[in-house]
Amino acid sequence: MGQTYQEAIENSNIVSKTDTNGVITFVNDEFCKISGYSKDELLGSDHNIVRHPDVPKENFTLLWDTILEKKPFKTTVKNMCKDGSTVYLNTTITPILDKNNEIKEFIAIRYDVTKEVELKKTLQKKEEELEVLNKTLEQRVLEQTAQLIELNQTLEQRVEEEIAKNEEKQKMLFWQSRMASLGQMLANIAHQWRQPLTELSLTMFNIKKSAKTSNLEKLNEYYKDSMEIIDNMSQTIEDFSNFFNPNKPKEKFLLCDSIEEALMITKKLLQKENIVIDKEFEKIELFGVLNELSQVLINLIQNSSEAFKINNIKNRKILIKSLKDNTGVTLIFKDNAGGVSNKNLEKVFEPYFTTKHQSNGTGLGLFMSKMIIEKSLDGTIEAKNEDNGLVFVIRIPIGSVV
Repeated sequence: MGQTYQEAIENSNIVSKTDTNGVITFVNDEFCKISGYSKDELLGSDHNIVRHPDVPKENFTLLWDTILEKKPFKTTVKNMCKDGSTVYLNTTITPILDKNNEIKEFIAIRYDVTKEVELKKTLQKKEEELEVLNKTLEQRVLEQTAQLIELNQTLEQRVEEEIAKNEEKQKMLFWQSRMASLGQMLANIAHQWRQPLTELSLTMFNIKKSAKTSNLEKLNEYYKDSMEIIDNMSQTIEDFSNFFNPNKPKEKFLLCDSIEEALMITKKLLQKENIVIDKEFEKIELFGVLNELSQVLINLIQNSSEAFKINNIKNRKILIKSLKDNTGVTLIFKDNAGGVSNKNLEKVFEPYFTTKHQSNGTGLGLFMSKMIIEKSLDGTIEAKNEDNGLVFVIRIPIGSVV
């Protein structure tokens, strides 16, 4: 029966024996397999043959002090294999006593924990990266908040100056008092987003920390996705702060890139709400601000998502289509969410008008979208009911098309 126990231990663990001087007297096949040495190479050699050079000799003082007192010693050991690779072994070393209660040899039973140790190291590294990122994000949000507060303080004066320079901006005078409130709201947005950014970073850290046995490749995938979400949230803050900047840089960009960016940012929302996107757009180059056009599309997608839920639409679809002719580009955004009443259709672009509950909307989304289309792209946007849904038609003139 004893031999059966011994065979079971040897077949399921990494086993070695040494004499009282640490010279190897026995190794099983598992020891040879993981170390890369043959039994002939190991038997008669000092056990230091597998000691990793990174491990100082002083680490073994406690080991010898313990086992020479006839007590077992448990630890995780870093060893070097014959081919130079590193393994980590959970090890229990037990003194074997003779009939006179004297130590005659030591037996060490181990099992491989290399994957667990490497995963732990990776998680610790990610944790450090997340801590740095969290601090960086906090600072960036603080900076953006300060800029938005400054913008709010000077907004009235800047609006008056722009009206004086350009007659086309006369309609801004009507909303002058409202713009001051809008600047304050933008500052509040930055303030309110600071906590979600921090919570997202901490949530990612907790996911990493608790996923000790998860697939490392999958963890890295989640980590990359989360970083993209944080970057997009941070970029949105900058987009809001730059909205009223008359000197914001315009550049060439592809319409399809702006659409794809909006779809990427809202990907989780579209998946959660089971919304199908049909895309029919060409490779058209525009001149303006890519992120601002993306913000318009993000707002339209979010509005459609709310309408789908309010109207209890099951088969949810959104069509995004572009057409180009001699006059410019037409971008069509169409959903099947039930549309809006005719009396509300005339007001959807007015500031602070909303059909949502007060807790779910401010009424600024479509107003801001209209401002972006008109000011950044010299275009127009209109809304109409069609086929049991709402259609937004954005027209960008030939002057903004490259």
